[in-house]
Amino acid sequence: MADNNALKIFGFEIRRANKKEEDKKLQSIVPRQDDDGAGYVTASGSHYGQYINIDGDDSKDNHQMIMKYRGVSTHPEVDAAIEDIINESISASENEQAVKVTLDKVEVSDQIKKGITEEFDNIISMLDFANNGHDMFKRWYIDGRLYHHLVVNESNIKAGIQEIRPIDSAKVRKVKQVKKKKDPVTGAMIVESVDEYYIYQEKPGSQTSGVKLSNDSVSYVTSGLLSADRKKVVSHLHKALKPINQLRMMEDSLVIYRLARAPERRIFYIDVGNLPRGKSEQYMKDIMARYRNKLVYDADTGQIRDDRKHMSMLEDFWLPRREGGRGTEISTLPGGENLGQIDDIVYFQKRLYRSLNVPIARLEQEQQFSLGRSTEISRDELKFQKFIDRLRRRFSMLFLEILKKQLVMKGLITEEDWSEWKNDLVIDYTRDNHFTELKDAELLRERLQTLDQVSQYVGDYFSKEWVMKNVLQFDDDDIKQVSQQSDEEQPTDNQQNIPDEE
Repeated sequence: MADNNALKIFGFEIRRANKKEEDKKLQSIVPRQDDDGAGYVTASGSHYGQYINIDGDDSKDNHQMIMKYRGVSTHPEVDAAIEDIINESISASENEQAVKVTLDKVEVSDQIKKGITEEFDNIISMLDFANNGHDMFKRWYIDGRLYHHLVVNESNIKAGIQEIRPIDSAKVRKVKQVKKKKDPVTGAMIVESVDEYYIYQEKPGSQTSGVKLSNDSVSYVTSGLLSADRKKVVSHLHKALKPINQLRMMEDSLVIYRLARAPERRIFYIDVGNLPRGKSEQYMKDIMARYRNKLVYDADTGQIRDDRKHMSMLEDFWLPRREGGRGTEISTLPGGENLGQIDDIVYFQKRLYRSLNVPIARLEQEQQFSLGRSTEISRDELKFQKFIDRLRRRFSMLFLEILKKQLVMKGLITEEDWSEWKNDLVIDYTRDNHFTELKDAELLRERLQTLDQVSQYVGDYFSKEWVMKNVLQFDDDDIKQVSQQSDEEQPTDNQQNIPDEE
């Protein structure tokens, strides 16, 4: 049983008005299902020691899973694929920051927009995203989750977040404690309340210590992927575990096969004369120990070492020969002939890249990168760019959750305002993928060519507004803005009548 002092809530909490009254009105027999992979603990009372006994083993499983992901990420092919993904997702630039917030769709005053932008830049500065953005995204992609501790001055909550410290994902996890009560009418167990908090353990899986962190004091963003039972968060590397294990076994077996079949093995015919059976075997063993060389392949280090405790892969053949036949003779066996075939290795490498959603063409390092038209871009590259966009949108939850808590604590907005605006806030990433720029330029070129063909029919068969909507793909706001700018740029009658000074 854990010590009660180790289970006290640590961290701040944002007060929410009428939250319990809303939960009482919204009754259900199941708790709200989120994609954060939090473990559910059902408790009839407020005895938190029950959590440690129930959920300790599950926390240990998460730790082992994260360790497995980190071990897989060190494989050369996996590391190359991860670097391709991260380099496309996070683009560092000296002229502008990697991420910024866009508030064009948020209908608020310019003063509030300025305050939101300043707080966002402050969060980026506390995260040191300019220097740590690449490593932060890599930890999130490999572990499947990312934790940060939001440090505030509890005596002055309105001052906002003072520091953001990263937490090792293997040492903390989110827990939801569900309290239920029996409905007197139907007899069903109705969810009364759900308490959310985080458990931090310096030694994961230990059942003797743990610190409870409040829900508001921790920033938590996941990969959005869940296991089959929807109880654990999995990484994007989870589906690559089987291909990488198969690739490792094939690589080791290929090396072992080449070491065993490449050399020409010898056959020793030892003349034992008229020696008895026991003495003849002993005589042949002495000859074997004198001339034999045992080499063993170590799969962990990839080196060949001399080890007499294991069976040799370069084993020679020793055969006794009795008197009356030929004397001692040494002959050779031919080596392997198909040592240059690596089709199976390439097959599993392609399977690994497919499991990580990386185009197969990137596996071939000798292939040159060309900037062509969008019609020349392969379908795999297009799918890869959409995958990168999904990763960016998911990773944006890190900034949005911290920004929400910062703005609410400082009193710039309320939680009702955030619920109304959260779908309109856009986290914009600096793009380094040339395909997006090429695609936009080509689309504009095609539209302008169509406009040249249609312009002679404007006024007779097509209206100007119809052309802007259907050819140039303008929406109502764009049409209104273009019309307003055209009126401003058009010279007045007085300006047209003024003669030139010359």
